[in-house]
Amino acid sequence: MKQKTTAIIIFSLVTILAIIPFFHTDEPPARAVEPSGELSTEISKLLTDEPVLNGALAGVSIRSAEDGKLLYEHIGDTRLQPASVLKMFTAAAAYSVLGEEYRFTTEVLADGKIDGGTLAGDLYLKGMGDPTLLPADFDEMAKKLKNKGIKKVSGDLVADDSWYDDVRYSEDLTWNDEHQYYGAQVSALTASPNQDYDAGTVIVNIFPGKKGKAANISLEPETDYVKILNETVTVGAKGKHEVKIEGEHGSNNIIVGGTIPVNAHKAREWVAVWEPSLYAGSLFKKSLENHGIKVVGKIITGRATETKTKLISHKSMPLAELMIPFMKLSNNGHAEVLVKEMGKVVHGDGSWEKGLEVMNAELSKIGIDSSRLVLRDGSGISHANLIPANEITKLLYLAQREKWFPAFQHSLPVAGAKDRMVGGTLRNRLKDEAIMNKIKAKTGSLTGVSTLAGYVKTSSGETLIFTILLNNLLDDREGRKVEDELVKILARQP
Repeated sequence: MKQKTTAIIIFSLVTILAIIPFFHTDEPPARAVEPSGELSTEISKLLTDEPVLNGALAGVSIRSAEDGKLLYEHIGDTRLQPASVLKMFTAAAAYSVLGEEYRFTTEVLADGKIDGGTLAGDLYLKGMGDPTLLPADFDEMAKKLKNKGIKKVSGDLVADDSWYDDVRYSEDLTWNDEHQYYGAQVSALTASPNQDYDAGTVIVNIFPGKKGKAANISLEPETDYVKILNETVTVGAKGKHEVKIEGEHGSNNIIVGGTIPVNAHKAREWVAVWEPSLYAGSLFKKSLENHGIKVVGKIITGRATETKTKLISHKSMPLAELMIPFMKLSNNGHAEVLVKEMGKVVHGDGSWEKGLEVMNAELSKIGIDSSRLVLRDGSGISHANLIPANEITKLLYLAQREKWFPAFQHSLPVAGAKDRMVGGTLRNRLKDEAIMNKIKAKTGSLTGVSTLAGYVKTSSGETLIFTILLNNLLDDREGRKVEDELVKILARQP
């Protein structure tokens, strides 16, 4: 996802002995901050001396993983933008509400009888939130229908996404993000192009053509649901590589322009589609045709009532497995689907409003003071989301006693680990041999915002919990360097 956060100012450590439990007697001390000598000095110096933090805000919170004791804070109770660090709150609530083994279902139903290989009526593809449907899954469903003897559908192929409401974008998504993969429309029926599971997107591949000619463009998956408007030019080997991809609002026209050198490597970009339920329907129809099943009618949207006959169903991977691409790659779409699914399961209403209501309530049960949070979505893409750093370290401490904690911790990016599904968004950071694999944390970035929160093992083997929220940055990329330096200070602690 795209997010970012800032930070600054010095903090004078204060010892306050009042410990105020919220819901559990073993909750971490809320204000038991003790000076930790060299640790305090090093962090305070870093926050003071870094030019990138001039005019910015730095929310820093550090706790002991053993007892939750707050070891250091810098404006730790000030609400700041968390960016994708918020996904840890979404994951925790989803584990608590849905469970590690929870699976999403997709059903295929009919409103007519099968006679002589012909389904006399419409065929329904009913989505129930699965963001991991791939073309291969549609192939498998088509194969099962063929095995039932279906060779022809006399009616329409109906795409049913009524499991959730019809609000496609979270409240604060900016208009210029709508064609970006991280801003894709949220639907109960959708499809992903590959195993990154960026639901509601296609991959646009751009190869150089002959000099002076347009580039060669292909799509993953191959689909006629979107139309490529190729305005590119292949230039000489020393020419500029400036390819620009834009989605046309309200349509599935993708405009590809700019120049690509004749000797350039392939350019690749994920682009959000308009109306993902019909996109999923088009991929399913193609799979049906590839398996010898002809659909006479059109692909339309509609609703499968309870009177329809269920032919087959498909189950997604369990939630604990889905958490890997969700958290490692910071997948916004997964976060918003989980919010809506929590609303659907608890209140029968797959909306952001009800999902966030459930999320706040569940976080309170875990021990978080939800009255201190402003949650506007599940992904952290909204600049209106606000969470204090101390509340984030509190979540990471309290999560340790939950039965789902091993799966939760396993889903966090591991610093310096090369494998994308291990290192995730931290695979190219903190690669020093001395600290590689000792940091498991969630990254976050938005314009002007950079954040990092998680667990770090010190040189003595102790585990510390940390949160760094940097807001109001002029250069959020420089903010990441500050985060990395601070985490190195923690890793060096004896």
